[in-house]
Amino acid sequence: MLYFGSKLRALRQEKELTQQQLADRLGVTKATISAYETNAKYPSVEVLIALSIFFHVSADYLLGLSEQRQTEYVHLTDEQNQLINELIRQFLSLNQKNTQRNLDAKKNSG
Repeated sequence: MLYFGSKLRALRQEKELTQQQLADRLGVTKATISAYETNAKYPSVEVLIALSIFFHVSADYLLGLSEQRQTEYVHLTDEQNQLINELIRQFLSLNQKNTQRNLDAKKNSG
């Protein structure tokens, strides 16, 4: 995953976003984005998916496994591709809700 940080930085800069702006959109801290870009830390699967969706690139591209930016679903229709993307968005939303519930539960128990 040596390429992850440099690819993330390049994609962020292409969209003319600051680390803080990207962090706000992903629900993480600026320090986390900085750690990703310097390869000091790597994202969870959920964040990796969110980054892929946000930047419209494949996870393989972000991880340096492919130079092809987008995954092509050769045998799927446009409607099927849209459904897959919607499912991913729904999973991400559910994960964010579960994370928030866990944080709230920790605050209430302590």
